[in-house]
Amino acid sequence: MTIELGDLEAFVAVARAGGFREAARVTDRSASSLSDAIRRLEASVGARLLNRTTRSVQPTEVGRGLLDRLSPVLSEMEAALDFARGSGDRPAGTLRINVPVSAARLVLPQIVPSFLRAYPDIQLQIFTDESFVDVIAAGCDAGIRYEERLEQDMIAVPIGPREQRFAAAASPEYLDANGRPEHPRDLLSHTCIRARFASGSMAVWEFERDGEEVTVDPSAQFVVQAGGGTQLSVDVAVAGGGIVYLFEDWLRPHLDSGVLQPVLEEWWPRFSGPFLYYPGRRLVPAPLRAFIDFVKENRSRA
Repeated sequence: MTIELGDLEAFVAVARAGGFREAARVTDRSASSLSDAIRRLEASVGARLLNRTTRSVQPTEVGRGLLDRLSPVLSEMEAALDFARGSGDRPAGTLRINVPVSAARLVLPQIVPSFLRAYPDIQLQIFTDESFVDVIAAGCDAGIRYEERLEQDMIAVPIGPREQRFAAAASPEYLDANGRPEHPRDLLSHTCIRARFASGSMAVWEFERDGEEVTVDPSAQFVVQAGGGTQLSVDVAVAGGGIVYLFEDWLRPHLDSGVLQPVLEEWWPRFSGPFLYYPGRRLVPAPLRAFIDFVKENRSRA
């Protein structure tokens, strides 16, 4: 029995979206047509691919195996089509980039609006994820991450500021009531606001001054999910809920306005900025090539 490419695409869309309604929204197909496609595909392969409940749709073990193998193939096919579409005067097609929330907030706002104006035939889709992902398996063309989280076989292009700092800050009210830390180890006796990653781990707080490096792992009364809960941690700090440790650029507007004050500023550590990364062993689709060239050109003007 011949398997239609559209049925395979429907399966991947539903499995990634976790439901027929969301997949229908993303693909501009009806939920019923997607359901019909899944039934045809399951009949063709002779196995159930999705477990359906009233609240969610999840791949079966067979479905996960098929999804893992199909995603790179379909991504490569789409890259080839995008390459062909972009062979004319204006690149066209879809560009999908996986980024951490910090990049979506601090890096992309300075790039995306002008890129969209320069390339009106490219649809840019941004997916936020705090963990390092296989961009191809996730259905994306590229990602943005920091140097220590890049794999060796990836091509990396600098994007955004080339040097950043982590900063600690608290409200004037909190500091007046609890005192100001004079050394990073003083944080162990303060109320700190922490972030937890999806893995369950919490990153330690690192500080550096004149070659001396200090790492602390303070206790926390309030913990947020890294990424999605980051702004809430800032809001709680502004309201006097404790000391927050975050990208300086994220805290800068609050520091400048005075609703937050620097804590241990002479200890704030510096680190290298983010990179746009993509696999080096596949055809670079035209929308991604346009984005790479745009990033490089704008960096040369900076």
